[in-house]
Amino acid sequence: MDEQRCTFPPPLKTEEDYIPYPSVHEVLGRKSPFPLILLPQFGGYWIEGTNHEMSDTVETEQPQPQSPNTRTKLECNTTATIFRKHFLGKEHFNYYSVDSALGHLVFSLKYDVIGDQEHLRLMLRTKLKTYHDVIPISCLTEFPNVVQMAKLVCEEVNVDRFFPVLYPKASRLIVTFDEHVISNNFKFGVIYQKFGQTSEEELFGNSEESPAFVEFLEFLGEKIELHNFKGFRGGLDVTHGQTGAESVYCNYRNKEVMFHVSTKLPYTDGDTQQLQRKRHIGNDIVAILFQEENTPFVPDMIASNFLHAYIVVQVVNPCSDNVLYKVSVTARDDVPFFGPALPNPAVFKKSPEFHEFLFMKLINAEYACCKAEKFSKLEERTRSALLETLYEELHVNSQAMMGVGGDDDKLENGSAGGGGFFESFKRVIRSRSQSMDATGLTFKKPHTFSTSFNSSFNHEPSLIVPGKSPTRKKSGPFSSRRSSAIEKSLESLSSAGTPHKRDSFTYNTWLEDNISSTCTSSHGSTPGETAGRLGEAGEKSFNT
Repeated sequence: MDEQRCTFPPPLKTEEDYIPYPSVHEVLGRKSPFPLILLPQFGGYWIEGTNHEMSDTVETEQPQPQSPNTRTKLECNTTATIFRKHFLGKEHFNYYSVDSALGHLVFSLKYDVIGDQEHLRLMLRTKLKTYHDVIPISCLTEFPNVVQMAKLVCEEVNVDRFFPVLYPKASRLIVTFDEHVISNNFKFGVIYQKFGQTSEEELFGNSEESPAFVEFLEFLGEKIELHNFKGFRGGLDVTHGQTGAESVYCNYRNKEVMFHVSTKLPYTDGDTQQLQRKRHIGNDIVAILFQEENTPFVPDMIASNFLHAYIVVQVVNPCSDNVLYKVSVTARDDVPFFGPALPNPAVFKKSPEFHEFLFMKLINAEYACCKAEKFSKLEERTRSALLETLYEELHVNSQAMMGVGGDDDKLENGSAGGGGFFESFKRVIRSRSQSMDATGLTFKKPHTFSTSFNSSFNHEPSLIVPGKSPTRKKSGPFSSRRSSAIEKSLESLSSAGTPHKRDSFTYNTWLEDNISSTCTSSHGSTPGETAGRLGEAGEKSFNT
């Protein structure tokens, strides 16, 4: 009997059971020097870079750049570019189906010859992720069918068949879906902490910039005038000046970075919370905290649902020939570690190498934060909604190519009047932004948003049915069909001199030009700030 007995696991601890970390006020009552970062009393964050003891070598020697073999690369989603690189413009096949567990599936396959060996390049898109693999045909006992191919990259696939995609422009829709996670635009907060400041109100109440802080901002990037600024604005007002007159901007490796500097955002007298400033910085995912003197920063000083990582920079010997920066990094527990790793001691000399390190750390931090629970769930919802829209677009247009199902079928599937995949993609991103503004994390499905397609024809005669475009009757068994994405383009441009459909030459030329421009503009568009990037999700407002 004794051998069968087991010990019960200890009861779950409550907040009262933990031994709290010392508060910032307790630490300030001790003898300096103080650490750059203190953990909140009940944890929830991790810290990198705690040793800042400067030796003579650190003060006099220039830090050496990393060797090519150990150099940390910028994080990126490599799977998102595979279809453009290996499938787009080349002979391949696309299929779609629905799995009871995996949801909507879009499958792409291509025959490849790598070296002297034949391969199958396979891509399977599910609501959770995209699977990709390259399989030598010589390893297969017999040539598989499409369902078997899909199971080669994901064993969980449980469908009876895949349906072929027969829409000629399907590849444009698929590449738009794959690349919706790619972003070349980033926005980061910059917060100024003076000596002895230990609260959010004190941090956001700073309006004057010290010479040391001005020097750091000049090191970060270029000071730009916001009025009529043409680059990435990061949610700042470039027309009416409601978010200040200037900001700090940098183009880093063809990636546009806009900084939300706390002292450059509007200051409101009588507002202790300074919501105009917190509205932008509180909706960033990563922020820099600049310390001119030795006062610890605690991550929970700033109440925010979005800020998940901080890079704390403390200056030594400012405005001199030997400017040094101590660096520590903190992030929430569910944020994975991100490189490049801090040296030991974590002290840098003001140099191009430190600038490169800092920007790489910032961008990688945002990618890592998007893997945290809150942002990953949001990305799953966004991806699932976009994949469902892509599936419906491929199905409706493939049926139309075969002459199966008419415009009524489009209405039943929710495609007509919806603007097609490109417009649905925009609505999903817009709804994600609005829902995050309203609740912090909830997500509204794109189908709940109405469009102006049906109402735009209210002044027309009753011959025009809402959801159907007016077309000339043609002889033959096939009616004229166009994708809903093209119809949406026609509607949005109708007020700008759209040629009439009766002028076939002018209309066809105009149509092709607009299709090309629509697809071009959709490439490379984002999220996150979504993560993101998800990073654009909370630009409009912040709920305290």
